[in-house]
Amino acid sequence: MQYFNGLAEVPADFGPSVVTLGNFDGVHRGHQEVLNHLVATARQRQARAVAITFDPPPAQVHRPETAPGQIMSLSDRLETMAQTGLDAVLVLPYSLEFAAQSAEEFVSSTFVAALHASVVVIGHDVRFGRNNSGDLSTMQALGRKYDFDVEVIEEFGEGRRCSSTWVREALESGDVASAAAVLGRPHQMRGEVVHGAARGRELGFPTANLAADSSGYIPADGVYAGWLIDQLGVRWPAAISVGSNPTFEGVSRQVEAHVLDRPEEAVEDFNLYGQFVTVEFVERLRGMVAYTGPEALIDQMCKDVERSRGVLLGSELT
Repeated sequence: MQYFNGLAEVPADFGPSVVTLGNFDGVHRGHQEVLNHLVATARQRQARAVAITFDPPPAQVHRPETAPGQIMSLSDRLETMAQTGLDAVLVLPYSLEFAAQSAEEFVSSTFVAALHASVVVIGHDVRFGRNNSGDLSTMQALGRKYDFDVEVIEEFGEGRRCSSTWVREALESGDVASAAAVLGRPHQMRGEVVHGAARGRELGFPTANLAADSSGYIPADGVYAGWLIDQLGVRWPAAISVGSNPTFEGVSRQVEAHVLDRPEEAVEDFNLYGQFVTVEFVERLRGMVAYTGPEALIDQMCKDVERSRGVLLGSELT
């Protein structure tokens, strides 16, 4: 898949293309439906399948104080989008100056002049251009003017339309199973393993602590069953803790994963520090609780490990 960072990087002879646009945060099942349709249409038309997205997301520019957190980083978004068979993604740097374009200016400069679009694939609720003045009827009128077809994709979902908002709501409540159902895969975080307070190791449950700048939406505080994927691609079953660990004072909020059932010969040499790993959340086991002391906490952690093992054995077989 080709990656264009701005219109200037698009070759002058690029196209013809079949194009769609959106934030694609999470690249959930609704997004996948649009992108799969886009790719199929492009193959039929012998054209290039292109998705347009924005960086930073428009909400972070227009209302930074209330903009929602991102489900995944831009690099993770592009990697996941590439799996749909897209030929290219155009990432448009978003700013107030960019947002000041009229709907027609945006379409004529991007879809027509740069990408030579023959088809534009959009949803019923599409909005674009200055003050979101452009809508579906605007796009259809511009299609007639600039000679491209407009295909409208129906909303995707069972009972509720799949959306990034739905994914965030599920993660905020700790319902990672529902988030996975909307995403079509387990929710992930990615980051470097850094040194922590080593309390887990002292208690007999060493953990891989993700750096504070790790990518991915942090789910609600609690303990989860999931997977840690190391930088070699090896998947390790894990019990994952999210929160500040209220049993101990002065601990900032963090995400840490205790790898289960490591081979005995690897226990002493199992060193993840400095590795960039992926953590997948499969099921929430419980909320975060303050225990009366280390003994009660150790007892609960033993139970968490056993429950995680049971959950993950089932998830691995399905």
